[in-house]
Formats: sequence, C-alpha cells, structure tokens
Amino acid sequence: QVQLVESGGGLVQPGGSLRLSCVGSGSIFNISDMGWYRQAPGKQRELVARIFSGVTTNYARSVKGRFTISRDNAKNTVYLQMNSLKPEDTAVYYCSITLRSMYDGTARVYWGQGTQVTVSS
Repeated sequence: QVQLVESGGGLVQPGGSLRLSCVGSGSIFNISDMGWYRQAPGKQRELVARIFSGVTTNYARSVKGRFTISRDNAKNTVYLQMNSLKPEDTAVYYCSITLRSMYDGTARVYWGQGTQVTVSS
C-alpha cells in the first residue's frame, strides 16, 4: 500500500510564495513520475507539474516560470515551490505518484488527500 501526505499549504498574499511537500510511504517502487495537480471549487482537476525519472519536467502554461517541481528520491518526497502567487492559484493541491510495472508496463496511480492553498489580500 502506498500513502502520500501533503503539507505546506496555507493563506498567502498575492505575490507571495509557498513550498508544498509530499512524502510517500509504503511499497514505492518503479516510479514513472510524480506530480502536483490542483482543483478549485467548481472546476476540473488540472495538472500543475510533473517530474519524471530522468528529471524531465512538465508544467502547466499558467504556472510555468513561477512554480518549480523537484524531488528527493532518497526521501520519497516531491516538492512544489510556488512563487509570485496569484489569486487564481487558489485551489486544493494534490500530490500524485505513478508506479509502472517493469513486467508489463501497467501503471498504478496514487493520490494524497490534498492541501489547501489560498491566495488573497
């Protein structure tokens, strides 16, 4: 069983910064990618950023240049540094991890419970 726990969310003024952390535990092997998603009230969940095994990253256009995803493999932890925050960044942020079988390529996706980020003056 895999568990992911996010932390670091909170209330911040526009232009401020936050760093989110996600710590994984359990049977974590063969990581395909780790990522951050967010969901605002009444909106679809959307990709924020992903990081792959070769440290390749992918960002949503709306956050590119402001957010940075990174990971510490030894700690099974992924981070999201968020700078120049805007009110439209307000959402619940979810950590995810995708594990892919080395035998048949089957993917398994796990999610954290989410952490609230509110950007408001």
